[in-house]
Amino acid sequence: MKTRLWTINFAAFKRIQGYNMRNNFDEFINEVICGDSAVILKKIPDKSIDCIITSPPYDNLRDYKGFTFIFENIATEICRVLKDGGVLIWIVGDATVGGSETLTSFKQALYFQSLGLNCHDTMIYQKNNFSNPSRTRYHQIFEYMFIFSRGAPKTFNPIIDRKNVYVGYSSLGENTARKADGSFSTNRKRTIGEYGMRYNIWKGNTAGQENMCKHLSHPAQFPLWLAKDHILSWTKENDIVLDPFCGSGTTGCACKELKRRFIGIEIEDTYCQIARERIKNHKYQYDSALQLPLE
Repeated sequence: MKTRLWTINFAAFKRIQGYNMRNNFDEFINEVICGDSAVILKKIPDKSIDCIITSPPYDNLRDYKGFTFIFENIATEICRVLKDGGVLIWIVGDATVGGSETLTSFKQALYFQSLGLNCHDTMIYQKNNFSNPSRTRYHQIFEYMFIFSRGAPKTFNPIIDRKNVYVGYSSLGENTARKADGSFSTNRKRTIGEYGMRYNIWKGNTAGQENMCKHLSHPAQFPLWLAKDHILSWTKENDIVLDPFCGSGTTGCACKELKRRFIGIEIEDTYCQIARERIKNHKYQYDSALQLPLE
């Protein structure tokens, strides 16, 4: 996969604002573009992106060197560039301020819904560690993964890696369904397989993640397996995946492994350089995700 970096400081960026990305879209494929997502997204053609996966800054929980973003501007552009049947994976949480959770995550989810996206699923990313433990509430160890879609998702490749306890047994009872005339149809019992479809709470081992964040100089890098499993679930090979807050390039690494096309946008020059080198040098990393067709 070719990955070329557009290193654009703000002064230089002003000189290329007239560049018509919509007429030269292919030149931006498999690129890390350094600039403001609110501006760069406007240059992407309507309904040209198959999948968007990102973990945006929220509630000032991390130090992003003074960079901020206006959520509504980004959300509007995200909805515009997403294809019919395309999927947005929005990974976000909430801070606790003055003793109350901000509910930023739900406010953002409702805003995406108001723009016409379906909230296809509300998933949970459960970590195995926590920071800033509280003595007045249970430890916070998860973030939301809102799955939005423009219409029904055009692709769903379920990950089949949940070990079935009752493997080899027949399903209990008979599956029945009421017909329109009031009668019942009966399906035969089936044998329970070794693996079933994963639940929508994804548990991840975050051991070593803090050291990885320090190594890559990025304060909030999500794990590679998380990006890979979502990309496997919601896209096909050669689809275009966008990360408008690409940070150290995790989504780009996942796309390189899985033969998806990638566009990354990152506002901070240092992270752009890190993302470029990381994607360029990335090699396949084994994971245990198992995909089988559902019967």
